[in-house]
Amino acid sequence: MVATEDSRAEPGGIDVSDPALYAEDRWQPLFEKLRREAPVHRCDDSAYGPYWSVCSYDLIMKAELDVKHFSNRADLGGIQINNIAPELDRPAFVSMDPPDHTPRRRAVAPIGNRQSLRGYDDLIRARTGALLDSIAPGETFDWVKRVSMDLTSMMLATMLDFPQARRHELMYWSDVATANLNAPEPLVKTEAERYAVLEEMAAAFKPLWDARKDGQGGFDLITMLANDPVTAEMSHVEFIGTLFLLIVGGNDTTRNSMSGGLLALHRNPDQYEKVKADPDLIPNMVSEMIRYQTPVIHMRRTALADTEFAGQAIRKGEKVVLWYVSGNRDTDIFEDPEAFRIDRPNARRHLSFGAGIHRCVGDRLAELQLRILWEEILSRGMRFEITGEPERIYSNFIRGFTSLPVRRAA
Repeated sequence: MVATEDSRAEPGGIDVSDPALYAEDRWQPLFEKLRREAPVHRCDDSAYGPYWSVCSYDLIMKAELDVKHFSNRADLGGIQINNIAPELDRPAFVSMDPPDHTPRRRAVAPIGNRQSLRGYDDLIRARTGALLDSIAPGETFDWVKRVSMDLTSMMLATMLDFPQARRHELMYWSDVATANLNAPEPLVKTEAERYAVLEEMAAAFKPLWDARKDGQGGFDLITMLANDPVTAEMSHVEFIGTLFLLIVGGNDTTRNSMSGGLLALHRNPDQYEKVKADPDLIPNMVSEMIRYQTPVIHMRRTALADTEFAGQAIRKGEKVVLWYVSGNRDTDIFEDPEAFRIDRPNARRHLSFGAGIHRCVGDRLAELQLRILWEEILSRGMRFEITGEPERIYSNFIRGFTSLPVRRAA
């Protein structure tokens, strides 16, 4: 697909990279316009430089699967619209192309297979039940911190065999890794600060890594990596990048879909009544929650050569941003996509986990955690009411929440 002429779409003044759009939850009309008028669209001027937006479902899938023309490589900028800072250029397998990507992903893939998940079911259910039982009728609390973060951090610590007493450090490292430095109240203010925190993360994991070499660990991600011939001797740079990937990947989808799902049910009480009457709808409701929330807003690729894509001339080295948040609202795929419908027939077609060789390794585990949460809530007849406005993350990469005030109905 080599471009023979410059057939670029007119910029039209639309820049969907502004994190404020997502913090203020006002991104929908811009993507609706782009899907209708310019599904592959070039923005010439943004805080992140020029970039191409891919906004429709089918074209996002096409680009996602085309590893010959569109690269994830860290040395070309990585997987976010903002290039990886030179001091943070730490390759993980999500920021690699084949053949480097394949064996590294294979090293951790067993954590998400069906046999492994059967072993986690009872543990997740026990933890979820205990947490829910600790919430008194009429109690007011922050759902993000009390439920979403705690349940997610417990499971992430289990997957890494990291001390449960320190599990909230995992949440902090994940938030630092993806923090926007220009947020109104930034978690870290410079790339140097981010670098220092990620070095602290590596220092915390190094003794665990060393102790699990030569098959001394159990069934956890660190043991898998420390004993796989491809990853056992990874560099310090790749070690940090891999930890970064596993912690962020094991955190954001589950944590933010737990919060976004509750908010969607609160705003659509008819859907809550529907699942209450028919709990068999829970698995499909979970898929709809993940579609509706879309916890990862975008993934970025870099063009490996001059390329014609959907009638547009994309040049070698240009950023190509796949806006999952737009694809999941595409009316060509999802009927009335702005509606939250727990019985949506094709909810599982959502783009939130990606596709192809870079599809999320932990997709089934995320679905399992969400399914069990709602099974346990409904089996107890619990209901939660939103008591204030949600506070959203200032980010164009992660669509999530910092706070969601709720009350357990008496």
